[in-house]
Amino acid sequence: MTIEIEKLTRSFGSLQAVKGIDLHVERGETFGFLGPNGAGKSTTIKMLCTLLRPTSGQARINGYDIERESAQVRHSIGIVFQDPTLDEYLTAEQNLYYHCMLYHTPREHRAERIHEVLQLVGLADRQKDLVKTFSGGMKRRLEVARGLLHDPQTLFLDEPTVGLDPQTRRSVWEYVLRLRESRGMTIFMTTHYMDEAEYCDRIAIMDHGHIVALDTPAALKHMVGQDVVRVTTSDAERAVAEAEHWLKKPVRRDGDAILAEGENGQSLAAGLIRQLTLADIDVRDVNVTAPTLEDVFVHLTGRAIRDEGAGSTERMGARLRSRGRLRR
Repeated sequence: MTIEIEKLTRSFGSLQAVKGIDLHVERGETFGFLGPNGAGKSTTIKMLCTLLRPTSGQARINGYDIERESAQVRHSIGIVFQDPTLDEYLTAEQNLYYHCMLYHTPREHRAERIHEVLQLVGLADRQKDLVKTFSGGMKRRLEVARGLLHDPQTLFLDEPTVGLDPQTRRSVWEYVLRLRESRGMTIFMTTHYMDEAEYCDRIAIMDHGHIVALDTPAALKHMVGQDVVRVTTSDAERAVAEAEHWLKKPVRRDGDAILAEGENGQSLAAGLIRQLTLADIDVRDVNVTAPTLEDVFVHLTGRAIRDEGAGSTERMGARLRSRGRLRR
């Protein structure tokens, strides 16, 4: 088990931000942690990364207690921050060298380790270039390399692709998932992009200090509804009657279209087309819509995650760089 959380609580005066949550994340799992602003998600992540002490409860990361063994926790995790934390007036190599110093990587191993992680993210040929000459996607890949530099067992990704265009986001995730497969590390991620959440093996959704759902993406989507098949025909009235006779349940009408729900949308659509065609009803258009993770989020929290924005959640970079002076 990589992450073990039991009855974890954090209060700020009379405000209880995290309310006794339990959570287990398996080694090698890609785990999504979603929630609207103010849900307690950011506070939970700060506790897991030893930036904030719990009020009560306990958690272990890679076998280390987050309070009693905080130094070991920090050395066993890597973090890619939401906010840029690279020094753009240093080269890629210099940025990573500074990280090696922070994590006390032996001097004789630093150059080899830097070259290795830059190769992993496809930036070995740019290690002598100033970071200010890098594209947004290259900077994110360099931040991933920095998070991997001290060979962590668990990688925390805090909104790692915020502000990037879709093509660059996809490229960053290709690298991250490739690294997971090659190194077997655990990935614990937050995101406001629901297409990125689909990469997760499991997802926890947090709201008002509680974990309100925890399951695979497919199971979460199934809980909010079935696939919807919309068939536009030449005779909607007859199509409704024919479809209901075949399905043995009601279908809805919307203008020239009928709408039917089922477990397997593609199979249902094929069956409806066949039945309507046999009844000499022309099928003009067919559309299959499956529930999305956005639907799940709205169903559970009453809000669309895109409406929450992608504001800064952690500001962890500067604090982690000062971890020797971390205040408890």
